[in-house]
Amino acid sequence: MTNGLSQERWLTAAECANRTGLTVRALRVYEGHGLIAPRRTGKNWRLYGARDIERLHEIMALKRLGLSLARITQLLAGRSSDLAQTLDLQKAALIEARERAERGLSLIAAAQAKMSRGETISTSELIDLVKETSTAQSKQDTISWRRYEQARPRIECRIDPALLDDYAGHYRFDFEAVMTVTRTATGLRAQLSTQPALDIFAESETQFFYKAVQAQITFVRDRTGAVNKLVLHQNGLDMDAERIDAATMQTLNAQAERRVREKIAYPNGAAVLRGLIQRQQQGDPAYEQMTEGLAAVVRVQQPIVFELLAELGAITTLDFKGVEAGGWDVYDVYFEHGCLEWSLAMSRNDKVSGLVFRKL
Repeated sequence: MTNGLSQERWLTAAECANRTGLTVRALRVYEGHGLIAPRRTGKNWRLYGARDIERLHEIMALKRLGLSLARITQLLAGRSSDLAQTLDLQKAALIEARERAERGLSLIAAAQAKMSRGETISTSELIDLVKETSTAQSKQDTISWRRYEQARPRIECRIDPALLDDYAGHYRFDFEAVMTVTRTATGLRAQLSTQPALDIFAESETQFFYKAVQAQITFVRDRTGAVNKLVLHQNGLDMDAERIDAATMQTLNAQAERRVREKIAYPNGAAVLRGLIQRQQQGDPAYEQMTEGLAAVVRVQQPIVFELLAELGAITTLDFKGVEAGGWDVYDVYFEHGCLEWSLAMSRNDKVSGLVFRKL
């Protein structure tokens, strides 16, 4: 009779260290922090199996993102390895590294070409070279490990019910969405614009988490002690929302309803959308025109989107169709070899906060 354990390939400490690129000392350190728990033989030799290798893979992915061992221990405490999540984290980091390398090589080639012609490299070009060739942790690395941290299990705790009343209210994000937090008989419920309202649960006196999605909310007080904003932690991002009063909320709702009812497009929305699509077709997405959250999503999806748009050819016309209930402008975009429906959302600072398409 056999089982999964007896069929598993076990490695000695030396074999494990050699095949993972670690040292035996590092394995002992991780064990000492409770991150791995190798099997012991009758002679007390350590043996490392598949679960240990998965956890080592997870540890090395987090170390690559610049996290300290203490922080990694805190993140992984009480949770089993999640290989799928670790691979997603590494994929995002490697895509960002590839893009940075390509941008850096392009800048270096341009600088070398100018120097060969006897031209001077400008201060602006030198700054770009420093930024793109730096080995410092990238923004996408930070987003990747935040996404990882946001996915860890949360433990609900009890807090003074009187605190919950302080948090109820409306909070406005830069990307034109509003979070409404309401008091319920058992706690708090949060609703982001037109999305469903979901219960949130206390992790501390100021930090709350969703059970339905991998996201958390932190409430922030000003110097007087009043709650003046919240921070939504989701998709590897920390998004601030300032508190607004009921009157401001009513005004925003009225403006949104009018845009939908009268089909009022964003000013210059068609030109913005055309430019974004053309930049994506060139393999150079206009990240500088996007909010941080949208840019993070586009970076991951760009290789697939690039291939699709390349097959469609040049844009011929854009037809504005109207405004969705959620406030997104909708366009039919015709290309030389097909048509896609695109939806566009803009933030208060004229950054593009939402960009999706579907085949017609």
